[in-house]
Amino acid sequence: MNPNPSSPDAPAGAPQQLVIFGASGDLTQRKLIPALAALIEKGRPREGFNVVGVARREKTSEAWRNELREALEPDQRKGFDLLAPHVHYLPGDVGDSAFMDQLSQKLDGLPGGRETGRLFYLSIKPELFGAAAKNLGKAGLLQHREGAKRAWRRIIVEKPFGHDLRTARTLNHDLHEVLLEEQIFRIDHYLGKETVQNILGFRFHNAIFEPVWNREHVELIQVTVAEELGMENGRGGYYDGTGALRDMVQNHMLQVLSLICMEAPASLDADVVRGNKVAVLKALRPPDSDEMEKYTVRAQYAAGKVGGKKVPGYKEEEGVAKDSNTETFAAIRASIDNWRWAGVPIMLRHGKRLQKRFTEVVVQFRMPPQQLFNKPDKMTDEEFRRALRDGSLCQIRPNTMTLSIQPKEGISLSFGVKQPGTAMVMAPARWDFDYKSTFECRARRRTSGCCTTR
Repeated sequence: MNPNPSSPDAPAGAPQQLVIFGASGDLTQRKLIPALAALIEKGRPREGFNVVGVARREKTSEAWRNELREALEPDQRKGFDLLAPHVHYLPGDVGDSAFMDQLSQKLDGLPGGRETGRLFYLSIKPELFGAAAKNLGKAGLLQHREGAKRAWRRIIVEKPFGHDLRTARTLNHDLHEVLLEEQIFRIDHYLGKETVQNILGFRFHNAIFEPVWNREHVELIQVTVAEELGMENGRGGYYDGTGALRDMVQNHMLQVLSLICMEAPASLDADVVRGNKVAVLKALRPPDSDEMEKYTVRAQYAAGKVGGKKVPGYKEEEGVAKDSNTETFAAIRASIDNWRWAGVPIMLRHGKRLQKRFTEVVVQFRMPPQQLFNKPDKMTDEEFRRALRDGSLCQIRPNTMTLSIQPKEGISLSFGVKQPGTAMVMAPARWDFDYKSTFECRARRRTSGCCTTR
């Protein structure tokens, strides 16, 4: 684990310290600790790595370790058991400058002390980001030596990055008062998913697809994130001040869309890739004010059943205001006004408490200009052409490329094939790639030789 990408040659034995503010929250249990456990099981981070969790609730380090272990899946506990002796808890408030002095003493007493790299993860309410950074700075915890390979200092800011443009700019200003730009990581954990990272490789490594990846051949792009979850684990209080648009659409979904629609980068340098993604976002056009009612939907889920179980309505969830107007479902039809995508509708959809959990991108290609196949029996050529023109008959299925991000991880391509028989009847077919089956099989080949290759 090397949180300082500018120093890939950091000393192999350098201890590192990760401080998680908001350690008792849902993100720590569901994402951060499982990720660390997986790294530990693979032999990383290096020896001397320590985690310090900070939250306001009073508890011991041992109690926090037990909570984390219980929240993990059984197959994640082996890695966590290796990490657990290096996991510590310190109750405190990020808004309390006196507590920051206490935190400084705690970190100085861990292996490596002040001469080790420190990463501060702000998994807290967005309105506390600025105060936390300022108090860390006052306590001398962010002092950074340029080009440091050991005693580097970084802050990770979780989304949402502000509530709107004005607050995002204010947050940037507050962070820059105590940090250099290279010390700030504005993170979107969706970008860590293999299937999201694969979009870049899939598009620009395979020359077969890129020539048709434009407005001449694509007629629709859809990005959908559907969730079965509601406000579990006390998330209602946080979510009611955020909503579907800020929680998912303007960060995770736009990151995915920018990878789908960006131009080929000159290199994989972070600044180059980011610049190409920003160009897409600058060209993205939401509906005009007079089109909002036609091209957007905001909604809340009501009480019902998901997966056969009764679930409460949004306003009945713990922490949600009874008169809340916060959306839990959002759908937008937008467009990208640039040379590659002008005129192609962009559909963005996200909702909670839906009947099925999945995240996918569907790229729908234009249909052939003429329908030659699947003419119904006893219909003349003239009747066939007339039915196609007036819309009473539509049998062509468009070719689609589906990039499945979760829970299924893979890519599928739909196309038509001739159905066996004397008639020229086309039937739908698919090519499928599945991450799990492909790479698990390769792993088995390496270890046991159970599969054969050609």
